[in-house]
Amino acid sequence: MSEQGPGEQKNQRQPIFLIPSVIAVLVGLLWAIHLGASFVFDSDGLANFRIWFGFIPLRFVAPEALPGGFSPLLWSGFTHAFLHVDFMHLILNSAWLAVFGTPVARRYGAGPAVIVFFFGALAGALVLTAHQMASVNQFLVLIGASGGVSALTGAAMRFVFQPVIVRQDPETGERIVLGRRTATFAELFANKSSRAFILVWLGLNLAIPFAPLVTGMEIPIAWEAHIGGFIFGLIAPSLFDRRARRI
Repeated sequence: MSEQGPGEQKNQRQPIFLIPSVIAVLVGLLWAIHLGASFVFDSDGLANFRIWFGFIPLRFVAPEALPGGFSPLLWSGFTHAFLHVDFMHLILNSAWLAVFGTPVARRYGAGPAVIVFFFGALAGALVLTAHQMASVNQFLVLIGASGGVSALTGAAMRFVFQPVIVRQDPETGERIVLGRRTATFAELFANKSSRAFILVWLGLNLAIPFAPLVTGMEIPIAWEAHIGGFIFGLIAPSLFDRRARRI
């Protein structure tokens, strides 16, 4: 066994990207699908691709008006999360996924992180559908990872601003870091940092439909999907923690 001095330890290379492999895979899939679709399809093919794999609320009330009828609803609640309008849309969602998916994956593991992402995307699509049916039933195609990313953001809010729990080993007296506890919903709003983040995040999204009153233009952002995914994400840690206590 060789010994290393302090200078040698400092010279060891550290990894540049510290995101968990499951988050790296999800980001890689977003880019692979977007690049593949961009190179393979012409404008008509890309439109058709989005019709089949994007989420279209109108299918619930007029399935006969669209290719595939009702059937694409079986998968498009999930697959829409892997389609993006352009590279800027893709870059923003990839960055947000890396930032908020990382703490969730580290805390709960790959499986729960994927569950939060996919079912957050589905929750966002369903909230969008409910709003569409309650207001104007217009034709729109929901694409983008925003619902899933919003769910990971909501899940992260349950613990990232909570204090670190430290325990002292009874035998050695060594202080052991156990991690951060999961906040209750009351504690989320009692904590200044998590309360401010949630209120600002919700406020910005709820302001989007009123943008035309100020700018005269609609902002093509599915704020309903953001809110639906975020709410699912806030709930998800309670489900994972309850299951962990039973095991």
